Amino acid sequence: MKLVRSMSLKVEDVMVEDVISVSEKATVRKAAELMSKHEIGCMVVVKKGKPIGIVTETDMVKRVILKPVDPEKTKVGEIMSKPLVVVNPQMDVDEASKLMRRQKIKKLPVVKKGRLVGLVTTTDLVRSPEVIKMMIRAIKRNLIKEIIMSIQEKLELEK
Repeated sequence: MKLVRSMSLKVEDVMVEDVISVSEKATVRKAAELMSKHEIGCMVVVKKGKPIGIVTETDMVKRVILKPVDPEKTKVGEIMSKPLVVVNPQMDVDEASKLMRRQKIKKLPVVKKGRLVGLVTTTDLVRSPEVIKMMIRAIKRNLIKEIIMSIQEKLELEK
């Protein structure tokens, strides 16, 4: 994680930079093994080094286990989620969060000039020290507003 340079928090400030990717031609079994080895819930799917999709634990459950299809023969490219929704590192975290809600997704690959440079998840947003500090400041501001309003109400009642 990088230090915040301005009041506006950017995706690059909270993203994970060490992203594990997998070829579209890899088997689902190989992808599952990699996800287990690295203890991750998703992998960005690449074709010739370019991100083209994402495969998640949910994709594996819905499109492999529940079908059922053979994970030894099924390729990641057959079960990945696509089209891939991506963001750039300079996008405001607020905008990225809204995009996630709108698209009903929990993971956003971060792409710069067509190259995968990171991944941001809803968990990253919640765990980010910068986001936590922003939330604390917002809570404090609201508490101060409530205190001021309460004092004003009491003063009005005393008149």
